Amino acid sequence: MPQVRASAFAPVPPEVAFAVSQTTGETRLRWDPFIRHQELLGADRPAKGVRTLTRARVGPKMVSEYVSYRPPTSVGMTMVTGPWFFASFGGGWRFTAAEEDGVEGTEAVWKYTYAVQPAFLRPLAEPIGQWLLGREIRARIAAFARACEDPEVLRAAGH
Repeated sequence: MPQVRASAFAPVPPEVAFAVSQTTGETRLRWDPFIRHQELLGADRPAKGVRTLTRARVGPKMVSEYVSYRPPTSVGMTMVTGPWFFASFGGGWRFTAAEEDGVEGTEAVWKYTYAVQPAFLRPLAEPIGQWLLGREIRARIAAFARACEDPEVLRAAGH
């Protein structure tokens, strides 16, 4: 299955980076350019087994489920229902202590794996998916790194 990956450095400790990545509501909309709407379904906070409804800025919506939730190091999700063109979709976000140019912080690495349906479209659709998803994830993780320096986002994330 194809995979897209992006990474960014955030000048905050992993526990802060993780907390920023899990913000919801208006705080999430402040920094996350990918989403137009996102809500937890039947829960007040993210956790393993919790489902999330996300509507992308470009239109498609997806219900995903946290399959792992390990603060402050990682989170994983898988698609429960989503756009017709995904046979499967999953993602993982990792946060590790790092140093860049003498600054202590976090390296965030986000990976998404997917399969396109119907199968006969894969030779055409997967390269398009690599380009489109790659562009989106790079913009999203760059916005996340900037959010880790935004006092309002940090305050909402509890730091």
